[in-house]
Parts: sequence; structure tokens; C-alpha cells
Amino acid sequence: MHGEYKVPGGKLVVVDVDVEDGVLRRARVAGDFFLEPDEALDAVNHALDGAPADTDAAGLAARIDAALPEGTVMYGLTSEGVGIAVRRALAHATDWTDYDWQLIHEGPQAPALHMALDEVLTAEVAAGRRPPTLRVWEWGAPAVIIGSFQSLRNEVDPEGARRHGIEVVRRISGGGAMFVEPGNTITYSLSVPEALVQGLSFQDSYAYLDDWVLGALGDMGIRAWYQPLNDIATDQGKIAGAAQKRLVGPAGGPGAVLHHVTMAYDIDADKMVDVLRIGREKLSDKGTGSAKKRVDPLRRQTGLPREAVIERMTDSFRLRYGLADGKVTDEELARAEELARTKFTSPEWTARVP
Repeated sequence: MHGEYKVPGGKLVVVDVDVEDGVLRRARVAGDFFLEPDEALDAVNHALDGAPADTDAAGLAARIDAALPEGTVMYGLTSEGVGIAVRRALAHATDWTDYDWQLIHEGPQAPALHMALDEVLTAEVAAGRRPPTLRVWEWGAPAVIIGSFQSLRNEVDPEGARRHGIEVVRRISGGGAMFVEPGNTITYSLSVPEALVQGLSFQDSYAYLDDWVLGALGDMGIRAWYQPLNDIATDQGKIAGAAQKRLVGPAGGPGAVLHHVTMAYDIDADKMVDVLRIGREKLSDKGTGSAKKRVDPLRRQTGLPREAVIERMTDSFRLRYGLADGKVTDEELARAEELARTKFTSPEWTARVP
């Protein structure tokens, strides 16, 4: 069995391993990482040999750590990363390059339609009728998007929202509220087969699906990193937040993962705090003294127009994994429009957690 895992911010780890009588045998670890001394690699392989095949990544990492020679130095590699690569091998996980990726980047659309498109397109990937898809959003109106489990009254000031003409919609994924305005936000979705994140914990899947955009930001001169559970941060502050939803496949078969990210390009902080109920405790928990400092816009850090940032992001993805231009089909759009009408603009859904 063969498994691969790119350590977030690090290097690729490749594991080939067999299973006999419920234990790991003949494990061989390779990759473009750096490891000293040379014999440390043999120690890693020997530590995996004989481990019960149901050992989780943390347990495998503990075996490796206990076996490493004193003074071992790893660069671009972690013991847990090796454990994750083993779990992905045993789960028969796929890799990014196993797929023909499709890009969707269409004109501005209503916030509720964006919510519906996420659900429809990810369901299509789960059903095998659509290839894995990167969709870049264009916002047709300003909005607040609250997480699936957030309280509407706790998150949104209705008077502030009405005053600024802000629509409030609820998405299908968890996480916190997002304040978006056309031209000021970069939002994208990944709709991927569940097999791509097999063997990863929920937290590890965030880091894994965010890794490409960290590379794209690095190419634009921004040193960014994944900050658990769902933030992308720089030394100048948070610039993005991610959320996920997992959809089961037809007849309970293999499903798909929706992973969407909202990045602050240029934010009107005064308007944001007038619309969102951001309490002192929440800000304090993020080590922030004021709402205005919670995000650091990409415009200031890159000096690039928003369109250029998006182009560089998609070019980076294309260079890594391949990316063909596509579109939402007429059938997908019709289903999404119906879902936007019956679900995502309905008071029952928006206020399902009052």
C-alpha cells in the first residue's frame, strides 16, 4: 500500500507498507525532507514494523519518537507526518494529482445562490458526476454568512444589517460569521472526493486542503501559515478563515468534502463591527484588542489588485495539480436556484438557531 502526505509548511512524505496478520510489515519511508543522522531513517522504518495496523497517527508518531537516535534533526518532516502518511496508505487515499481538476469562476451571484451552489456542486462530486472543483466566488451583494450552528441573534445586529443593506444567510458548514462585500473579499470553495482526505483527522484535513494556498501566498511574498483549527495567519494578523462540510454519497457510499475559505482583501472594519456582534471575550480569546485588528487585508500585504491576487492563486493551483476551465451546468444551476429559493432564503433555515 502506498500513501503520501505533504507536511503543512514542510516536505512530502511517502510511505509504502504491507499488512500481514493485522500488523505493519516492510514499511519504507521516503520523501524530499531532510533528516540527520542517516541511520534515523532506518529507525523510523523499524519503528513502524510490527505496529498494529489500527494504530492511529499519534500512536505511530510515539513509536517513531521512541526509536529515533539521540540528537536526530528533522527538517520538513515530523513523526506525526509519517504516521499520517501510513494511515493514508492503509485507507487507500488518493492524491491531488490523481484527478482532473476543474475551475469555476463566473460572474457575481447572490449570497444565497453561493450557499446553494456549494451544496449542489459538492453533492455532484460525491455522486461522481462532477470532477473535483475549485470555485472562485464573485459576490453580487454584501452579506453576513453565519455558520450552520451559530445563533442568529448572538451574531448579527439586525438594525446594523438593515442600515447597511446587508443580507444575512446561513451556510451548511460550521464555524464563525463572515462579513463580505463585493470587491473586498476573496472566497473560494474546494469540492473534493472524500478519498482525498482519507487517513487524515478532521483538523489535519484543514491543513492539508489549505496547503496549496499557503504556497500561492508565499509566491506573492506573504509568509502565511495554517493556525488550528480553521485560520490562515501571517505575522501581521489573520487573513482568512476556512470551514468544511462532509456530504455522504449516493446510498451511503463514499462522499465528498466541501472546504471553503474567505480571505480579507480590503475590509471596512467600522461597518463590520456595526453589523456583527463581536464581543470582548471573543476578541480577547484571539489575542486581539479591537475588532479592526482581527483581519489584515491582502491588499496591503500584496500591493496587488484583487483580480491579480485571484489570478496568481489559480495559476499556482494549476501549476501544482492541473486545472481546466469549466462552468456550472444548466442542471446544476437550476437545482441551486431552487435550493436558494426554498432553503437558503427561508426564515426557517436562516433562523434555525434563533
